Formats: sequence, structure tokens, C-alpha cells
Amino acid sequence: MSQDSATATEAARKLTGRRRREVVAVLLFSGGPIFESSIPLSVFGIDRQDAGVPRYRLLVCGGEEGPLRTTGGLELSAPYGLEAISRAGTVVVPAWRSITSPPPAEALDALRRAHEEGARIVGLCTGAFVLAAAGLLDGRPATTHWMYAPTLAKRYPSVHVDPRELFVDDGDVLTSAGTAAGIDLCLHIVRTDHGTEAAGALARRLVVPPRRSGGQERYLDRSLPEEIGSDPLAEVVAWALEHLHEQFDVETLAARAYMSRRTFDRRFRSLTGSAPLQWLITQRVLQAQRLLETSDYSVDEVAGRCGFRSPVALRGHFRRQLGSSPAAYRAAYRARRPQGGALESVATVLESSVPSQGSAQSRRTAAAASPGPSPVTAVATSGGPAEQLKPGPESYVPGRPALPGQRSAP
Repeated sequence: MSQDSATATEAARKLTGRRRREVVAVLLFSGGPIFESSIPLSVFGIDRQDAGVPRYRLLVCGGEEGPLRTTGGLELSAPYGLEAISRAGTVVVPAWRSITSPPPAEALDALRRAHEEGARIVGLCTGAFVLAAAGLLDGRPATTHWMYAPTLAKRYPSVHVDPRELFVDDGDVLTSAGTAAGIDLCLHIVRTDHGTEAAGALARRLVVPPRRSGGQERYLDRSLPEEIGSDPLAEVVAWALEHLHEQFDVETLAARAYMSRRTFDRRFRSLTGSAPLQWLITQRVLQAQRLLETSDYSVDEVAGRCGFRSPVALRGHFRRQLGSSPAAYRAAYRARRPQGGALESVATVLESSVPSQGSAQSRRTAAAASPGPSPVTAVATSGGPAEQLKPGPESYVPGRPALPGQRSAP
């Protein structure tokens, strides 16, 4: 029996009362972005049995009093309330409206009760903040959109946040990265419940890959959470970003902060959600990306200008984070550069042009060596779009997934 199947069987045995595994409740809130909200509705709410996809029963539940306003000023009217969650074996929380706002207490109580009764709880993108607020991620691995991972790690220090993954499966609690990664996680759920063929058939109908390789590394930004701006470590971080061309290590940063290495590591992680060594390596790789895109420096010169001790070190870290060698990255970038216009997104280039990152085991080894569908009514209103969230940097925890882009329960 596969690991996924074993996990599903164990979880199914925990279900109590009226709950059924094939019943999926999607919990919607006002202010949630419509794209993320529509992903579980499309995956679990459309009958595709003609394509070999087993049918789920979808319950669209309002997590608060409606109507629920969403992207573009639309208003949604959910056909069910929180009471319908009591029948679901799977409860999905799409992106939460604001990482700074507490979710409704009634919705958190419903999620806790569903989890206690054996339901599988799923958070897509910033939906992880709702799961964390309910206490369902305490002591567990989880992911979310890389921009919001530092905030999640800082606000809920007992959650083991890993922004590198497309999704994390911890058995009865699952989380995904931003937007399209919600599709990856929903496909994974179908694969866990009904096997590879069913998930593949669904992926073909959705015209998406059945399983994407890689994680969120290629999308990471170098920005830091706003909270660090008033902290004494902000000066050390600013110095590091300005001197990436120099060869220095975390001990150097700790000395500049007048801290021991151990204290510096703990303080840095509490502020950013990231281990300082991983953060520093990521900044060097990001700088290498920029030089490969905007200069004609050789790979050896790029390594020196980004503070790597050798081109070999650059190539190893670059491939682990972006799934490509520096030379292949530059070639792919330039091959797709529009003439006379703005540069195309490097992430788009890599999706179609760059080979996958290789096995999870090889990455771990390399890392160790280097430091019936329910109706939903939509009505246009004059309201504006949902609140925009503010970005922060990446955070890291050790370990890699058993499958590309995935971290599953042991």
C-alpha cells in the first residue's frame, strides 16, 4: 500500500457521526479572492465521472453572514452555513481575506470540531492563517504563499513553516502555497483518495500537469517583513544585502549584531521566520539571477560578484533553488526575451524551458554537503477589490519533500 493510501485509510477510520470522506465542504469568507475560492469548487463540485473521475459531493458554506463580497466587487451567496460542515469529511479553506485580520470565532470552532471528529482540513494559500488561528497547525509542518510565510512563522511560532513547498500533506491537515498551488494540492487529494489514474484524468480535463516538479524557490523575492524595520537587526540585514559581493558568513553577521551565533540565529528566525544561513544563500542566488539576466559576466565572474567561494558552490545552490544551471538559466531567459519590449517573466521561461530539479534524495544529499454541485450566486456590485496583502521574505525549515513540490507526512 502506498504512503498516501495508508494515510487516507488511517484518516478515514477516524471519521465519526455523519461525516463522509466524499463530502467536501468549502468555507468561504467575505473579501476572499475569487480565483483561489473557485479552485476547490471546480475540482470537487463538477461531475466528471464520464472522464473517470470519481464524484465528490460539494457543500459551499458561508463562514460568516452574507452576502460575501469578493474580487471585482462580486457578491456571493453561499447555499449552506457553518452547520453543513458537520457532514463533511474534508473541509477546505481557500485564501483568507487578510493576514492581519482574525477569522470569525464561530468558523474556528467549526474547524476544530470537524478536525476532532476526523475530518481532513485543507488550507489553500493564506487559508493556512485560518487553520493556524484554530490551532490546527501547532507543531505541524505547513506552507503558504512565500510572501506571507514569514508572517505566519512569526505570528504562530509553533508552526513549522516551509515556504519552499507547493503543498504540505501532514495526514489530516494539508496546506498549499499561493494560487495555482491550490490546484496541485486538490489534485493530490484526488490522487490520495482515488489513485493516480483518477488524478491524471482530472488534470487532463483541467489542462494542467498532474504533478508539477519543483517548489516555490524560483518565485522567491528578497523583501523582508515590515516588522524588521524598527529592529536593531535591520541594520545588519541591510549591510548584508549591500555587501553580497563579499565573502562573509553568518558568524560575521552575528559579530556585527554583537551577538553569539546561537543568539543571532534565534533572533533572526524569530523576526523573519528564516534561518540566517538559508536566507543568506537565497539572497546570493537571487543576486546571481539578476546578474545572469542583466550582464554578460561569465558564470565564474557571477559567482565572485555574489560572494560564493567558487563557481561550484554557485552552481550547486543555484540548481537546488531554481532547478537549473546558471548557464541554462541565462540561455532560457534570453531565448524568450521579446524584442523591443519588456522582459518576459523568468518563472514562465523556466516552466517551459528548464529541466526539473531532480530527486528529493539528491537535493537532501546536496544540501547536507553544503552549509452534485452546490449552486453559488454571483451579483455585481459597486464595491472594490479585496484588501491587498503585504509581502515578506521566505522562511525555511530543514527537509525536502518525498515528491517534487510536495511534503507529506512521514
